Amino acid sequence: MTDSAEPRLLRPRALKPGDLVVIASLSGPLHAVYEPDLEQAVVVLERMGFRVRRAPLLEAGRRRWWSAATPAEIAEEFNVLLRDPEVRAIIAHDGGQTVLGYLDLIDVEAVIADPKPILGYSDISLLHLVLYARTGLVGFHADLATPGLGGHWQAATAGRRAELEALYSTLLTSTEPIGALPTSPTWECWRAGRAEGPLIGGVINRIVLAQATPYALPLDRFDGAVLFWEEMGGLASYVWSYLHVMRHCGILDRISGMVVGVPHAIDGLDTPDASPSLAEIVLDVLGDRDIPVLGNVEIGHAGPNLPMPVGIRVGLDAGQRTLSLLEPAVRPLNGSVPSGIAAGASDGARERPRGR
Repeated sequence: MTDSAEPRLLRPRALKPGDLVVIASLSGPLHAVYEPDLEQAVVVLERMGFRVRRAPLLEAGRRRWWSAATPAEIAEEFNVLLRDPEVRAIIAHDGGQTVLGYLDLIDVEAVIADPKPILGYSDISLLHLVLYARTGLVGFHADLATPGLGGHWQAATAGRRAELEALYSTLLTSTEPIGALPTSPTWECWRAGRAEGPLIGGVINRIVLAQATPYALPLDRFDGAVLFWEEMGGLASYVWSYLHVMRHCGILDRISGMVVGVPHAIDGLDTPDASPSLAEIVLDVLGDRDIPVLGNVEIGHAGPNLPMPVGIRVGLDAGQRTLSLLEPAVRPLNGSVPSGIAAGASDGARERPRGR
């Protein structure tokens, strides 16, 4: 990892009714069985007031190995969307295992010239982390289109769906801070305390992988940050190991707080008399680091997601089980990129030394 001055945030322009949102295969393919879920995701986005279009690679049955296409083809389509002034937001259809293959092919200058909300979690965490590192772009760690808007949202109560639609719409269109995110009974205080700082995170294995690339977040970007993470699949011991990687990197010594998502399909958690809980794993690795930890928050694979805008300042009170977005994630419709940001971000992307 490298050292760097704290970036100025690159906020996308606020969306307005009628703006075009494109659903794209930024990683995994679309399986034909999930076509109805994708169609339902389109309905949700249209109900929010947006026009919706599918990118060409989002075609049922199209695939190359575990991906929608080759990394170069996905990057080419992604870059077309980044450069198209009509496209005002991009939402990933699903996660997968492909983003690592095209991190070096992204048109960073297009991101800087016309920053847009990019929505998704899981493998899409890499896009949020790397683009935040290179440009200061606020990424939207939020529900994917097919398994999220068209899947988990449809299994939720009508009241919860309405709450999520209003929350996502406000986050994308309003230049006022959201304030406190809606809580649920699952939230747990694993270590009491308060913190305030920029949100940084994603699925934990992708955080660790991002830090092994030339586009790693410099350590000082974690100073005072509220680290959020979640995990799906694998073993409990893997989570313990990922946390220790972040300890060895020095990340855990710099953050001011932690928000942990609801675990999903992780083997070796909470087996009676045989294995630890996720809270025990987290507190074991943190040791005597006295930072607040809020657990079991809806920010990942386990169900409908609360949006986590990467880079936005938040207030965390683990004891009171609250998490508040203190800044808007988007800038006014008529607001331009502030003077100096584009040049500074671009220069940083070119000149930052490579390697860890």
